Amino acid sequence: MENKDIYDDINSIKNIMERSTRFISLSGLSGVMAGIYALIGAGIAYSLIPTHLELNVFDRSADQPVAGVYHGPSNLVDSLVAVALLVLLLSISTGIWLTSRKAKQRNQTVWNPSSRALLKNGLLPLLTGGCFLIILLVKHHYGIIAPGCLIFYGLALAAASQYTFGDVRWLGISEIILGLIALLFPGYGLLFWALGFGVLHILYGTIMYFKYDRGNNAA
Repeated sequence: MENKDIYDDINSIKNIMERSTRFISLSGLSGVMAGIYALIGAGIAYSLIPTHLELNVFDRSADQPVAGVYHGPSNLVDSLVAVALLVLLLSISTGIWLTSRKAKQRNQTVWNPSSRALLKNGLLPLLTGGCFLIILLVKHHYGIIAPGCLIFYGLALAAASQYTFGDVRWLGISEIILGLIALLFPGYGLLFWALGFGVLHILYGTIMYFKYDRGNNAA
C-alpha cells in the first residue's frame, strides 16, 4: 500500500511539472481537421488550374531561364492564395476552439506560461517564412512557395516542440523533409502541399487523439 502511495505521489509530481513546463492541451482532433481542410483546399486549387496550363521556367522580362519562375493568369494566383488563406483561417480557428475545449475539460487555461513559450519559440520561423514566401510571391517564384511553406512550418514546429508533446517535433521534421523533397520535383508543389498539410496532419492528429485525448476523455 505504501508503495502504491509513493507511486501515486511521484505521478502527481510528474504531472504538475509537465503542466508547468509543457503545453499539453493541444487537441489531436485539431490536427485531423486541419488535414481535412488542407485536402479540400488542395482539391479546390487543383480544379481551378486549367489542364493545359504549364510551368514556364523563363523570366520574360530578362528572356533568360530562371528555375521556378511561373507566369500564369494573375487571377488564378489570387484565387490560389485566397484558398490557402481560407484553409489557414479555418485551421487556426478550429485549432483554437478544440484546444480551448480540451483545456476546459482538464480545468486548465489556454493562455499560460507554457503556451506563451510555445508561441514565442515558433513565431520566429513562422514570421521569417511568411516574409520569405511574400517575397517569392512578389517576384513570381511560385514554384518554390509550396516547399517553402512546408520547410518553414516544419522549422516552427520543431522549435516549439520543446514546450509541448514530443510528437510535434517528429511532425516538424517530417514537414521539413517533405519540403526539401518537393524542391527536387518542381511542378508538383500542390501534391506535396497536400501530403504535408493534409495527409501528415491527419496521421499526426489521429495518433495524438488516441495517444493523449481519447484515454483522458474516457477517464
